[in-house]
Amino acid sequence: MSLPDALSRLPKAELHLHVEGTLEPELAFALAQRNGVRLPYGDVEELRRAYDFADLQSFLDLYYACMPVLVTAADFHDLTAAYLARAHADGVAHAELFVDLQVHLGNGVSADDVLDGMTSALAAAGERWGMTGGVILCVVRDRPVETAHAALDAVAHRVHDLVGIGLDSAEVGYPPSLFVSVFDRAAAMGLHRVAHAGEEGPPAYVREAVELLGVERVDHGIRAVEDPDVLALLVGRGIALTVCPLSNVRLRAVPDLAAHPIRALLDAGVQVTVNSDDPAYFGGYAADNYAALLALGFTAEEFAGLARTSVRASFAADDRKAELLAGIDAWEAAGPV
Repeated sequence: MSLPDALSRLPKAELHLHVEGTLEPELAFALAQRNGVRLPYGDVEELRRAYDFADLQSFLDLYYACMPVLVTAADFHDLTAAYLARAHADGVAHAELFVDLQVHLGNGVSADDVLDGMTSALAAAGERWGMTGGVILCVVRDRPVETAHAALDAVAHRVHDLVGIGLDSAEVGYPPSLFVSVFDRAAAMGLHRVAHAGEEGPPAYVREAVELLGVERVDHGIRAVEDPDVLALLVGRGIALTVCPLSNVRLRAVPDLAAHPIRALLDAGVQVTVNSDDPAYFGGYAADNYAALLALGFTAEEFAGLARTSVRASFAADDRKAELLAGIDAWEAAGPV
């Protein structure tokens, strides 16, 4: 078996995945029809053509335009289940899924319907394939801070169904420091903390996420490479980055894959994981993002190392981590090429 084919058999954790970003055009139209929602696109092909966006903001405009098709618990179940099936085929054995609850609450959807749908799909994937995972409530940073607190209010009775809190959406102008009160409250609720920083925002945002929000992982974080002190902070505290190569190219965070700083980050001693971000929009699920690194000369040993980091940086139970690490050892020992 060739190395590209073997990458889909490599056990891995996906730690940077927006469930709304797995909404393929076909499912978007199916849900729109089911719920009587009118999309601003004539058909599936017109919507697919709209996926040719120019930058982060034009992507977000499209992204939020499609969210109103998600109305019921069944919709969130179907969306999550479709992603998990695709992820299982890519070797993802543990998945931690972001959800933009503020947006859905604003669309009139209850927190219970969102969580019921997602957790039922995760439970079904566990029964069928032995997959593990959980839900991370992502704060939409370009919405008022009060709405983030309202989202925490809405899930307070369901905190056992969450593994963490995150921070996403348009980064520039919305530094992590704005959300200290939200993250402090989430920590008091027992939630793990992660945050998007250093994708289009400066390295200083990575420092704020670590020092002010107390994050255990930084999502993206690629611009940390520009500041040796921030790199040293990440290395010294053992904080992993959830890097999304195809997303970074698609949203022009880097001009092309050859310019991606993933190797420089690894050479600096930073813990790096590889993830798909919003794969329906960026044209690549988990194994595609691993395979993209073949063009940068990554070897089977290096892919196994990335997978191990993804497991160690996850919020899975220790016994589950041990199980997955043993599976990665077996993959490497078998000689995938």
